Amino acid sequence: MQTHSGARVETNKSMKYILMMNTMKENSNAILSWPKETVQAHIAYMMSLNKELSAAGELVSAEGLAWPDQAKMVRADEDGAPNTDGVFPESKEFLAGFWFVDVETAERAYAMAAKASAAPASWWRAVEHAGQSTPDHVRAA
Repeated sequence: MQTHSGARVETNKSMKYILMMNTMKENSNAILSWPKETVQAHIAYMMSLNKELSAAGELVSAEGLAWPDQAKMVRADEDGAPNTDGVFPESKEFLAGFWFVDVETAERAYAMAAKASAAPASWWRAVEHAGQSTPDHVRAA
């Protein structure tokens, strides 16, 4: 532990990363047309990944997010009350979900991101049959 200007600062060797699951907005609801078995395999894969990360003590939080048509931009108005705007049709990419992880190296975060993007029913694999190639991807930041 170090102190700085009277504040106690905990130091450790790990670093927190956010792994962001992005997909193309136009294909964000493709999961609704997947066969039931494919949806179940996809969800089971993600749950297994979350359990693996949790058991390793690396998972801080993980969440799937609402559909793009529910997205809003929120700003405070002059009185501080929320002022919402949206949906934004000009957006091409969509943040489908995220993982916060606490790991020792960037390489470990990259390995987690690669594993997450290899889900058996990734969006791009599901829409590939329609002749589209819009891969989803996971970014580590």
